[in-house]
Amino acid sequence: MNRAILIVLDGCGVGELPDAAKYGDSGSNTLGNLSLKIPGGFKLPNLQKLGLGNIIPLAGIESAVDPTANFGKMAEKSPGKDSTDGHWEMAGLVTEKPFPTYPQGFPPEVIEPFKKAIGRNILANKPASGTEIIKELGDQHVRTGFPIIYTSADSVFQIACHEEVVPLEQLYDWCRIARNILSGKHAVGRVIARPFIGTSGNYQRVGGHRQDFSLQPPRPTILDHIKKAGLEVVGVGKIHDLYAGQGLTQSLHSDDNHDGMAKILEAWSRLSRGLLMANLVEFDMTWGHRNDAPGFYQGLRDFDAWLPGLLKVMTKEDILIITADHGNDPTTSSTDHSREYVPLLAYRPGVKSGINLGTRESFSDIAATLAEMFGITGLEHGQSFFRQII
Repeated sequence: MNRAILIVLDGCGVGELPDAAKYGDSGSNTLGNLSLKIPGGFKLPNLQKLGLGNIIPLAGIESAVDPTANFGKMAEKSPGKDSTDGHWEMAGLVTEKPFPTYPQGFPPEVIEPFKKAIGRNILANKPASGTEIIKELGDQHVRTGFPIIYTSADSVFQIACHEEVVPLEQLYDWCRIARNILSGKHAVGRVIARPFIGTSGNYQRVGGHRQDFSLQPPRPTILDHIKKAGLEVVGVGKIHDLYAGQGLTQSLHSDDNHDGMAKILEAWSRLSRGLLMANLVEFDMTWGHRNDAPGFYQGLRDFDAWLPGLLKVMTKEDILIITADHGNDPTTSSTDHSREYVPLLAYRPGVKSGINLGTRESFSDIAATLAEMFGITGLEHGQSFFRQII
């Protein structure tokens, strides 16, 4: 086997996990509920052929009689519902404790050293929607130059600054300062730079200049093992951010899903042997967090239309895995991530398909599968489904 491609549809969960109520996510089912919200249901012919409708009932998508991929769903063993713990687990790291969250804002032992280090005061320090907080405090930030600090239900410390008030490199430096402060019991999953532009009443975030500063994975991931074996490991989208660059031989930033899909094809054409891992972030960032059901569905349609172009350039020596890292149901009142199962589609051209891979106990089954594919041993977690799909 030469190449594997792992595509993470950020936030595309397929139903609440048994412990969802502990997270306030009872009833969440990102793709299932969304399909019911769309008049006439989903029209995703290429994903339907692969077997998406065989995983859970989806309005508008019938179960494929002879799906071209193998299908199933995966539970997250790690506590939490963050992009970091989700991506770490699919790379073989199961975390024992959830990353800390701050529903009341960050405590003085975090904020005071940060203010001292940057030499100025801050604004907000509370959970908020990113688009709403800049509407609320954008003018005050422009007048004072004080950064807007906010969080969410996820384990994040976000810093929003106008690009004409705080230059990007200065914002990134402030994020590095925060990353160093946020350690130990305050080790949040990500510190995120959230630059914006515009004028009063018309502020807009600049997604392409966003940058995530994640925790370093505490132990080697499957990415590290594949790289150590002398193979290529290419990250597209925010993969570099989520693994703090660890285990990658090349990283390609993407501005949005369309750019990410273009970068996937570009990188895939150059990959000779190894892993390409990509994250398509807009399902979560642009549509899930804003409860934009029509936008979410259009994103799925765009991915579905793009998919045949990728399948066309795959060979029998390649494997494609499509999954997600958590849910983000745009049909519920919440605008945060949801504790859900994630879809699993595993495709290899011209080889047996239509196998029900069942409900996997951990996202780390992906890492175990990639390990067996590339002849890597010694992973601590995961049950490989490699033999089932070849």
